[in-house]
Amino acid sequence: MITAAAFRSLGRAAARVGLLLLAFVSAAVADDAAELSAAFGRDTIVIEAEHGTCYRFDVWVATTPAQHRRGLMFVRELPRFAGMLFVYEDDALRSMWMKNTYIPLDILFIRADGSVASIAKRTEPLSLASIAASEPVRYVLELNAGVTGDLGIVPGSIVRIP
Repeated sequence: MITAAAFRSLGRAAARVGLLLLAFVSAAVADDAAELSAAFGRDTIVIEAEHGTCYRFDVWVATTPAQHRRGLMFVRELPRFAGMLFVYEDDALRSMWMKNTYIPLDILFIRADGSVASIAKRTEPLSLASIAASEPVRYVLELNAGVTGDLGIVPGSIVRIP
């Protein structure tokens, strides 16, 4: 039988463990952002969704082959209005995969003029399956899974890339 004092002691210990876990998770999210900021440039883009509604996203920008390979690998959390923009020098059929990517994503394939060609929604974390554009594109944008549906971002939406 457990005494009331022992029960209170267990409760305090559980609360401390909970606080430590919360601190660990918060530190991991901060570490993700700090690591990405050290490895990639930052910029802001605006997406014009259905009915002319515009949304601003803070993005990490991948411009080099090494950055393209790294992408959002090992990131465990992404703020709702954040993402990663992959910039290429020419138009080509682009494909992505989710190797070592722990969060589901919506992947937008974007033409040189900024219009969205296609969207792969709610991609499967850690999958090695190829996720390909429907046509040659210049940019790829990765956002949190579900964001495109929630905000009315569809093929034909315009991404204003600086």
